[in-house]
Amino acid sequence: MKKLVAESYVLLLWAGFLLAFRSIHALHRHVRMARTQAGHPGLRSGPEQLCHAMDLACVFYPKPVRCLQRSAATTLLLRRHGVGAELVIGAQLLPFRSHAWVECGGAVVNDKPYMREMYQVLEHC
Repeated sequence: MKKLVAESYVLLLWAGFLLAFRSIHALHRHVRMARTQAGHPGLRSGPEQLCHAMDLACVFYPKPVRCLQRSAATTLLLRRHGVGAELVIGAQLLPFRSHAWVECGGAVVNDKPYMREMYQVLEHC
């Protein structure tokens, strides 16, 4: 589990770096280009365990982690471990809010299951 938390932390750092010093477009491009890798036969980490590792990494992150940074890093982590994941970005009009979450097979894995009911989906990647 320590290795997964460390890997999650590095991905949070990477996503934070892209958002701070590049642009949201650079982060989007990086997530869109990342492909799902073949699962490691020795590792039996499911989406729940990987999302838990990301949650723990967020606790140790020195700044507040926003939903886009967390969801982009979670998507990359899941794809690295052979789980087909999509970063989803949505918005609601009144009051205006935007939010990002991760889905695997159409099910939300790192947030509340009713996110699609609250937000209009704008982007999948």
